[in-house]
Formats: sequence, structure tokens, C-alpha cells
Amino acid sequence: MRIVYMDIDTMRADHLGCYGYHRNTSPNIDRIAAEGVRFNQFYTPDAPCLPSRTALFSGRFGIHNGVINHGGAAADVPHEGAPRGFKSDFSNSAWMSRLRQAGYHTVSVSPFAERHSAWHFYAGFKEMYNPGKSGGERADEVLPVALDWLQRSGQQDNWFLHVNLWDPHTPYRTPEDYGNPFADDPPPDWLTDEMRQMHYESYGPHSAREPWGYGPPANPDRFPRIPAEIASMADYRRWIDGYDVGIRYADDHVGKVMAELESLGVLDDTAVIVSTDHGENQGELNVYGDHQTADYNTSRIPLIVRWPGMRSGVAEDGFCYNVDLAATVTELCGGRIPDVWDGESFAQAMRGEGWEGRDFVVVSQGAWSCQRSVRFGPWMLIRTYHDGLKDFPPVMLFNVTEDPHETQDLAASRPEVVNEGLALLERWHAEAMATSSRDVDPMWTVVREGGPLHTRSDLKSYCKRLRETGREHHAEALEARHGEGASRV
Repeated sequence: MRIVYMDIDTMRADHLGCYGYHRNTSPNIDRIAAEGVRFNQFYTPDAPCLPSRTALFSGRFGIHNGVINHGGAAADVPHEGAPRGFKSDFSNSAWMSRLRQAGYHTVSVSPFAERHSAWHFYAGFKEMYNPGKSGGERADEVLPVALDWLQRSGQQDNWFLHVNLWDPHTPYRTPEDYGNPFADDPPPDWLTDEMRQMHYESYGPHSAREPWGYGPPANPDRFPRIPAEIASMADYRRWIDGYDVGIRYADDHVGKVMAELESLGVLDDTAVIVSTDHGENQGELNVYGDHQTADYNTSRIPLIVRWPGMRSGVAEDGFCYNVDLAATVTELCGGRIPDVWDGESFAQAMRGEGWEGRDFVVVSQGAWSCQRSVRFGPWMLIRTYHDGLKDFPPVMLFNVTEDPHETQDLAASRPEVVNEGLALLERWHAEAMATSSRDVDPMWTVVREGGPLHTRSDLKSYCKRLRETGREHHAEALEARHGEGASRV
């Protein structure tokens, strides 16, 4: 079996045609979905980039592998200490190591390890190609490396090729001469001007007034596809257009991979997987163009698996995680799933054997805020331990079946559902810590370090920005809540 994994950074499920989007962002991905299985409730257990890919390629949740942040002690896989052998347990149990043990030649074309100093990511890969721009690459700079490998080795058997594209990630940098395929298509209509104005008067990194981070861009002309702020609905449309064009540009290059496989005569014998590391808030919870929360739109991600000899043109609604993908591919390739993995194979779903998925899933965020959330039934309950300088209460509850953009917090009106969600979260946490090799939950490590990496040292400067822009009351609220290094628990 040959396997291509198209890993397209920051790609929301609901901005793809095969997931119901009204814009034609993904014609090539849609064709793959028509020939494979689409998973509608697929989640990363840990966002954003570094925690998510560490979970996938280790087969373990962040609470077990130790990585939930982008910096600090919870951004590295912990040392194993005296019991470590000539090779680490992490290396022996990594997803790619398991595929190599099953006879697969494993290859990655990605700048991810360098971008995050995540050298553990290479565990089990036999060939690693770094395009060299630390995640700033466009698809046209990544794909030639992958196509060159396919032209040299694609007709061989039993290989796994990871191709990592970054175009939907901010700042949206699709070449200007590509144009805007969506100039005549309206943006998503859930965000009203009244809601946008409320966001604009509120606060938080990557909020409507600061979608670049904490203030205006230093060089706004460098990335002309995105505005300096979301001060109007025209700005919102421009922002969404930049994101959707990035998806379409990546999709074009997915099409080139499919064409190359067909040219080599191996397409019918190649499994094609399309997914991402995390989604992206595009106004939800007043976060624009970033992935700062353990919410529905950051944590729910697309997964499409086109596997020769398996089901095609179908969708599955069961809850599952990215670590379950690692277990599934390992099983389908004849490998052994390690006992330490949190992943559970859904190969039954690929075969049509009555798979139902997990009862609920728990997701986390530790790089921009400290949150754990539980998705159960139609609900998403979000528990905040550190708000990441945003206007988040300790508990939020959304009916994401009816309100996928999380506009109505129902925590106050549905206390019985809140209690059910908190009980599920506590049950998950107790079971996870009981099977952990460490005494300390990495979430508490992040909180005790002063909070998530991207916000832990910005309170003073951001409060100054708030006062300069007429939002003194928000600065006072933040200072009262956090003080010097305080956290919200």
C-alpha cells in the first residue's frame, strides 16, 4: 500500500465544499471525499499546531505526552530519565516508527519540526525534507519537493508520504496574481454587523480591533490580502476572502499530487488522507484568523480518507480524535498499536462494520489560553483556567448543533447540562491522570508558569493599547483579574 497524507495547516472543516460550504474552495478535496470516507466529528485533542501534531504522531493525548503549549516546560516531550534505553520509549512507540516496523518507508515534506523546535516529530521518519521557511512557505514552494520524491520513488510500494501545506494559516499570502476566485461570492452570513461592532468594542489578542495580534501590523503592505482591523463588514469579507483563497490555493496543489499519482500509474493503489492540525476561528468568540481556544471551530477538523478497497462516498458522524487516525492507519497497514497509545482504530468505519465512535471527546488549548472542553451530544462545554487576556468566563456552554458559531452562551440557562459536561470532564481527567506516568497535569504546569506562551508577558503592553484606543474599562478589568502574573482558575 502507498499512502499520501495531505496535512493542510489551519483548515476549517466547514470551509470545504464537501462539508457544506457555499464557496467552491475545495474541488480537488471534494473529489477525494466522493471516493472515500468523510468524518464529520473528527477532533484534535490538543490545539494548536505543536500540541496537535505531537498528539497525532505520538498517538497520545497531550496530558500523556506532555506537550500542550508552544513554549515553556509543556512544549517539549519530557525526559524519560534513568529508565531511558538506547532509544527512547517515545521513539519506539511513535506512529511512524510503527509504520516502519510494518515495512513502510516513511517520508515527510514539512518545515514543522524547525518551526517549533519539535525535533521529536522526526521520530520514525526515514526521510525528512524541510522546505526551509519555518512555516512561511506557500504551496508552490513545498510541492516541488514532494513531486520530486514521487517522481523518483512513487512507483515503489509500501511508503507513507506526509506533505504539509500552510496556505490557510495567517498571514494569508497567496500570490496576488492568483486573484480572488470568490469576488462574487458572499462571505458566511452568520456574523452580523451588530455582532462585529460588539467584537470591535471588546478586546483580546486577534479580536476585531487587533486581528494581527495585539495591535496594528508593523508592515501592512506586506500581506495585502488582509486588513489591519475588522472595522466594517467589508473588512470582514476581505479577511474571509484571504482565508478562503488560501484554502483554494492549497487545494490546487492537492490536485497536482493526485495528477502525479495518476501519471505514475499508482493512483488506484494509493490511499489519500486529507486533514489538518486544527481549525480556525473566523470571528467566533471574537477571535479572527487564529486558533486560540478549545472551542468547536478550532478543535473540530476535517478528515477524509480515500483507501483502496474500502467504502467510498460516505460520511461518518461518530466522535473521534486525530490519535484515532494513527491507530487506524497502523491497523490497516498490519502494524501493532502500542498499549500506551490513546488512539482507538476506526477501521470498522472504513469497512462499514457498524462503527459508532466515542461517547464524547475532550479537547484542550494551552498556547493562547488554558482551556479544556468536552463535546457531547449537541453540546460543547468550555472550561477556562486562564483566559489568555480575553473576555471569557470560567465556564461556557454552546449547542453547536444549532449554533455552530458559538453566538449564544447557555451556561446560565442550562445548569443541568453544565453539570453533566463538568462531570464528563472530571471523569476524563481522572482516567487520564490515573494512566499518566507523571504526577503533574501539564495544564497546571502552564498555568503556574504564568499562563500560555503567547499571552503570558503581554498584559502591561496590551492594557496600554486598550487605554490608547478608548477601552480603559477593559484594561482595568484585565488588571483586576490578572494582576502581576495572576491566572484565572
